[in-house]
Amino acid sequence: MHKQLFIPGPVDVRPDVLAKMATPMIGHRSKDCTALQQSISEKMQQVFQTKNTIILSTSSGSGLMECAIRCCSASASAVFSVGAFGDRWHKMALANGKASDKFSVPMGQAVDPAEVDKALATGKYDLLAVTHNETSTGVENPIAAIAEVVKKYPDVIFCIDAVSSMAGADIPVDEWGVDICITSTQKCLGLPPGLAIASVSEKAYERAKTVPNRGLYFDLVEIYDKVKKAYQYPSTPSIAHMYALDYQLDRILEEGLEARFARHAEMAAYIQDWARKYFALFADEQHLSKTVTCIANTRGISVADLNKELGARGLTISNGYGDLKEKTFRIAHMADYTMEDMKKVTAAIEEVLGL
Repeated sequence: MHKQLFIPGPVDVRPDVLAKMATPMIGHRSKDCTALQQSISEKMQQVFQTKNTIILSTSSGSGLMECAIRCCSASASAVFSVGAFGDRWHKMALANGKASDKFSVPMGQAVDPAEVDKALATGKYDLLAVTHNETSTGVENPIAAIAEVVKKYPDVIFCIDAVSSMAGADIPVDEWGVDICITSTQKCLGLPPGLAIASVSEKAYERAKTVPNRGLYFDLVEIYDKVKKAYQYPSTPSIAHMYALDYQLDRILEEGLEARFARHAEMAAYIQDWARKYFALFADEQHLSKTVTCIANTRGISVADLNKELGARGLTISNGYGDLKEKTFRIAHMADYTMEDMKKVTAAIEEVLGL
């Protein structure tokens, strides 16, 4: 029995979107594939709200995160972490032999823009990496306020992990001055995992050209050059994913970005109100995610047992991440889910727990 996924990715994928992945193959160097990749790029620019170049990678979002921090930091990076995925960016930097400092924020809290200012004012860092939406804690960082700080430091490359929020929350890349903004297909875009997407500024590209030892598969300069020249990629991409993404982008733009953001906000508000009624919210009330809610296990229930019972009903939620396992649980509200889906999962939890 298929279990409807209320986890923060992968999400359930509409049958018509899945069907597009069965489209007959074409040569990845063909004019048809170039046209497909150009179509995706132009639509993704609308979703990212940017004029910057769009690049794709047949990888998870982590692939382009590693690409960004390896290719665009020449001296040292400042990574502001509010949870597991901020920690991952710092780990990537060190694994690639890059100087990097991690500025950790207590779990459930958001980054303070004043602390970013303090770090960048040292002049030590040429790249700033921040998670927009942290799925482990349900925190959405105040990127608009952080962006105002970063504008004071024009030599700093500004990188945002929007893997779990792009197309679900309003992220105006150009307005915020984000140099590299990264997302992937299995979250708010409503596709299977396997493809990462990023917007890349010319400033980031020019910086990358000065950095030696950028690697091969994730060499930002080579990828950027190929895309700018002919909407092509150095390595063979997942054409099946691209067919589905191109189709899904039509659906997203037909819904309208504002309407899509509003739907995500409505689902988030519903789940958050439900959590306040029966449990408590783990994240700071001023910085709640619009795509996943992290709920404090104030009742001391067995989340594993709850999920087992939900599974028998054809549903699944997510236990807490890492150290938060059994201390929290998470309900995602992203992609093509509706209020009907949200009411379905909360009703099932109430039934199991006798609330």
